[in-house]
This record gives sequence, C-alpha cells and structure tokens, in this order.
Amino acid sequence: MQGKVALITGGDSGIGRAVAIAFAREGTDVLISYLNEHQDAEQTAHWVTEAGRQAVLVPGDVAGPGHCRALVQRAVDTFGRIDVLVNNAAFQMTRDSLDEIGDDEWDRTFDVNIGAMFRITKAAVPHMPPGGSIINTASVNADTPKPKLLPYSATKAAIQNFTGGLAQLLAERGIRANCVAPGPIWTLLIPATMPAEQVQNFGKQVPLQRPGQPAELSPVYVLLASDEGSYVSGATIAVTGGVPVL
Repeated sequence: MQGKVALITGGDSGIGRAVAIAFAREGTDVLISYLNEHQDAEQTAHWVTEAGRQAVLVPGDVAGPGHCRALVQRAVDTFGRIDVLVNNAAFQMTRDSLDEIGDDEWDRTFDVNIGAMFRITKAAVPHMPPGGSIINTASVNADTPKPKLLPYSATKAAIQNFTGGLAQLLAERGIRANCVAPGPIWTLLIPATMPAEQVQNFGKQVPLQRPGQPAELSPVYVLLASDEGSYVSGATIAVTGGVPVL
C-alpha cells in the first residue's frame, strides 16, 4: 500500500481509527472524515503522522449530500486521486419497540449509513485509478438482524447488497468493492447507544465469548485495500468472533 491515498469516513475512533493507523503503517496517506469529535480525530492524526504519513482531518456530517461531495473534492485537491475509499461512518440507536423509532431517527440512520455511502462512492469513483478499492463496513446484523437495532440492521443489509452490485458495476474500470462484516466490536458507539445492562454483556454471546477490538479488524481492511487483494471483489468478509455469516 506504499504511496496510496485513502479516504476513511468515521475515522476519528473505533474501527475507522484502527484502519487509518494500519493503512498509514503500510505507507498510505489518509483523509479522515468525522462528525465533530475533534480531540479523537487529532489522536488518530497523531498516530498516522507517527507512522510517517500525512493525515488530513475534515469534520462534518455525512448525512448532508453536499458534505459528501466536499469530502471527495478535498481529498482530490490535496492528494490528486483516491486509491482506497473506506465507507465506515455509522449511526445507530437501541429501541425496545417500533413506536420508539421516530421518522427523523429512521431517516438519519439511512442517510448516514447508506445514503452517504452512495453519494461518496459516486463522487469518488471518477478519481479512482484501476486497482482502486472500495471497502464498506457492513455488520453481522445484515444476516441476523437484531430487533432492537431495526433501522441499523436494515441499513447493513442494504450495504451488503449495494456492495455486491457495485463490485459488478465497477469491474470493467478495475475497481474492486467489498464488505467487512464485524460482529460485536468494542467501540465508543456501544456505551453511547446501548443500555447499561446490554453493555455489560456485550460480546459474550459469540463463540469466542468476548467482544472484538477495532485493531482485530484492521488487517482485513489492509488486505482488501492492498494489491495482494487484487482478485477479491464482491465479497463479505466476516470478523465476528466465530459467528458464521452466509
């Protein structure tokens, strides 16, 4: 991945941070998109620059179509191209019943999780050379939806389907598209969006009986982004602690 350029959404913490650091250690410059967690983003940038690569931080809400296009333009203005696009930003809320899910929450979940993915990808593809790689963060919930994460699970299934079609659509341009499907991964999103009793037991239900750490996913993103993954496209790679994904 030496000399490549990556755009990563949700890159300030969790999976996105781990991926940004792993990419930098493989020789990749990164543009890190994040909402408004400036201190977290600065920490990510610190580790990227420690690895000797350039980090560009761009705050803003990917639910806005204009911001999605601006992210891509900033990457192109800074680096001249995009070799790797990681659509990782996500929004979720835990709800006990359908009545608790408001229209605004439903719309925001789709706007952030799948709408932004479409818009950023559409804007980025003209600036991606042959050999480019698009990696979308899906979830084990795409195959086994959780009722208390209804909007989130629905978007993750959409991401998986979108990626499969995208891989076929972009093959003639030499651009690959794949999904990573995490199981229970310990990120800041978990305590921020789940009740305390669920947080306490988070990840214990999988065969490995523990949640994963973001750094345990990053090698999969590196493979999919690198030239060594040149024949992998249209795939969903599960990192679930033993839960099978079909």
